[in-house]
Amino acid sequence: MNGFFLALQFLTTLPVPYEVHFNDRAQAVSLIYYPLVGLLIGSLLWLITLLPGHEVLKAALLVVFWVAVTGALHLDGLADVADAWAGGLGDRDRTLEIMKDPASGPMGVSAIGVVVLLKFAALLELLQSEIIWLVLLPPVLGRAAVLVMLLTTRYVREGGIATAMERHLPVRAVRVVLSLVAVSIVLLPGYAPLAVAVMLALLLTGLRRAFVQRLGGITGDVLGAVVVITEVAVLVTLVWFAT
Repeated sequence: MNGFFLALQFLTTLPVPYEVHFNDRAQAVSLIYYPLVGLLIGSLLWLITLLPGHEVLKAALLVVFWVAVTGALHLDGLADVADAWAGGLGDRDRTLEIMKDPASGPMGVSAIGVVVLLKFAALLELLQSEIIWLVLLPPVLGRAAVLVMLLTTRYVREGGIATAMERHLPVRAVRVVLSLVAVSIVLLPGYAPLAVAVMLALLLTGLRRAFVQRLGGITGDVLGAVVVITEVAVLVTLVWFAT
């Protein structure tokens, strides 16, 4: 259980009723629990949808809770990547240097605003439908996307937050987890899950190519951005194909 609680402590602001034992190998093993933590986040989001009240208010509460329960960890990564991508002017070293700056510039703030707006609109659409249970999927797939990136792409920032994860990555276990997630999505009823699977394959391939071309690989900020971009893309796809 140490791996699960370590993942829960890192990915959320939820209280952890367990003394987590932290080391490089434990941090890497915790990766296999990322989709499970995503499922927990999605379940909490679904519980909020059961509250009485107008759909607009509930959509706003969902977005606020989503940010709060993750401590805005991934939004921070998205903002850093957006600022660095614009300010780096195509230069790898400059892009990586800007990404280390904790301050958010106009591109980073704009990226967060776009994400929040899209999440709110998509959640509102789902709340007005009979398939709100699909809110379980984005947090799961957003964190599964991290596993895909770590499994297929070089980590380029030595000493970064994911260095130990890459070095001790439990490759076989990660592949099993990703296979279980993929099978679970495909077996869900309706066309929307299949559309999500196809979209994710294209999205992650495109993102990986862009990061490799610009940076030579990925960083911790990139992984945070991938989580947020994946969540939004899944939500939008669900709205298009399931409502």
